[in-house]
Amino acid sequence: MALRRHRLPRFWLAITLGSVAAAIGLGYWWERQLPVRLEQASTSGRLDDCLRYSEQLAALSWLPGRSPFDRGRCLRAKADQLWGQENWSEALRLQRQVINSRAGTPADRERLSRWQRQLRAMAMNRFQAGDLPGALAALTPLGEERKDDGSSMGDDLQEIWNRNRSQLERATLLVKQKRWWEALDSLNRIDHPWWRQQSDPLRQEVKKGLDQLKGKDREHDSHGSLPHTVSGEKLDGLVQRRIAAGMDEWQAFQEACKELGGRVVEAGPESACQRRAP
Repeated sequence: MALRRHRLPRFWLAITLGSVAAAIGLGYWWERQLPVRLEQASTSGRLDDCLRYSEQLAALSWLPGRSPFDRGRCLRAKADQLWGQENWSEALRLQRQVINSRAGTPADRERLSRWQRQLRAMAMNRFQAGDLPGALAALTPLGEERKDDGSSMGDDLQEIWNRNRSQLERATLLVKQKRWWEALDSLNRIDHPWWRQQSDPLRQEVKKGLDQLKGKDREHDSHGSLPHTVSGEKLDGLVQRRIAAGMDEWQAFQEACKELGGRVVEAGPESACQRRAP
């Protein structure tokens, strides 16, 4: 009976050691199979299988004497496929894995940088075309659509967008009040191509209003209804010379008025230049 009790631990030890040896043997066998399967999956374009086999190879790194392999080829191929499918976030994630692996090369880092540049350029093109949501979507894979401190590219685009929209809204209100020079000043502060295009009809309305305003000034000078109004013809000539020199219209109007000895006043709903009282 005692002899049997001594034999039992040896029996279980033999089973345990045998299981471990079998597991190790199976690991070695599967590791020899994986490179072949990896190559077949890569050649046939089964990129998901290729990635799965490469991950299994990486998991067997504890086996001594394991031959090196290029896990990066599957990652590169899958990243390229995802990029072509416009799954940019996942493509960038896999490309970063390539860079952080033993397979990473300077060419892989340049590829990642090129993709990032392309996304930023895409965002800018969409933004210039008036597609702010599309621009922010292109920046999302880069983490540049928004940051709490407002330092991202998306934050900058949003600020430019809001500023231009605000200037057009202000100009629209000023046109309703027939404050033509101030409206023109707001329109000239619009520096986004899409918003400038949106402002074209309003700009034409402002131009007509200014032409009418100049005609009224000439009429006032002739009939004396506003004896202190500066000559519209002289004022317009000075304004145009300043504009030609690169000055914005509102500043040109203010300085030309001052040069003629006048001051800018609100003549009803309009901005006018009147001579200072003697």
